[in-house]
Amino acid sequence: MSVFTSVSDAELARWLQNYAIGRPVELRGISAGVQNSNFFVTTTLGRYVLTLFESIPRAELPYYLHLMAHLARHGLPVPAPIANRDNEYLDTLSERPAVLVMRLPGVSVMAPALQHCAKVGAMLAGLHLAGQSYGRRQDNPRGPAWRTATAEAVKRFLPAAEQRLLDDELAFQRGVDLAALPAGAIHADLFRDNVLWDGEHIGGVIDFYFAGYDALLFDVAVTVNDWCTEADGQLDPARCAALLAAYHAERPFTPAEHAAWPGVLRAAALRFWLSRAADFHLPRAGEMVLVKNPDEYRDILRLRIAGVPALDCGAGL
Repeated sequence: MSVFTSVSDAELARWLQNYAIGRPVELRGISAGVQNSNFFVTTTLGRYVLTLFESIPRAELPYYLHLMAHLARHGLPVPAPIANRDNEYLDTLSERPAVLVMRLPGVSVMAPALQHCAKVGAMLAGLHLAGQSYGRRQDNPRGPAWRTATAEAVKRFLPAAEQRLLDDELAFQRGVDLAALPAGAIHADLFRDNVLWDGEHIGGVIDFYFAGYDALLFDVAVTVNDWCTEADGQLDPARCAALLAAYHAERPFTPAEHAAWPGVLRAAALRFWLSRAADFHLPRAGEMVLVKNPDEYRDILRLRIAGVPALDCGAGL
């Protein structure tokens, strides 16, 4: 959600003439995130988020937009996309594919307590259950093929020890078979800054532009690695147990998921080490760009390789 492509007030006003949401009052860039250009848009009729897509192929975007609409129809706190007067979610602005979505209430909580983790676990299970009836299918864009290609792109920038770590983990992951695990539409990026809290309740789950079809357990692992990790990279057993128990109460884990858990936690850590390394070593120009430190997930991967608790994490599943 950085700004790579600027939009002027005049450009926005002309563009909004094809929407039925009133006249523009304020346009403000959002600096968080690393992939697309995002803006807060306030009009005379409401508050919205405008996204210009910088690298996602236009043909892939309907999957994300219709997934968000599908989940919103199922009552989940997801930003519903806004159709223009041609009844299309996807439009073009500043020569970029563009979409408007509802701006949801709340702020991110970066130091989550047990109750936050439990509610996120339950919400993630609900998202997975609702996603089972989503008719479109698009593979996880950060899956095995992407991992291999990105590793080749960033390897030359890494010291020898990290190159060996990367090669060894890629070899390990080639032996992890997720085909037997329950699969469906996943968020794939459910970090703390992608959940908005409106008091004690989840007001919004945002940034679905890494979503795809994959093992549901991979989504759980991504979420646990962020929400339940201490500053030193170790998993916090209490937060982990709260999140997993709440998820399990809505969608019970299968025996195959229990067996795959350690490897999938490693896969989730590898994915974010690679993406952050690519953003760090191969940056794109932008007006306001946030680049996250790849070393955090390098260290998390090392710790997950060293060993992780069983899937129940003390939850008694």
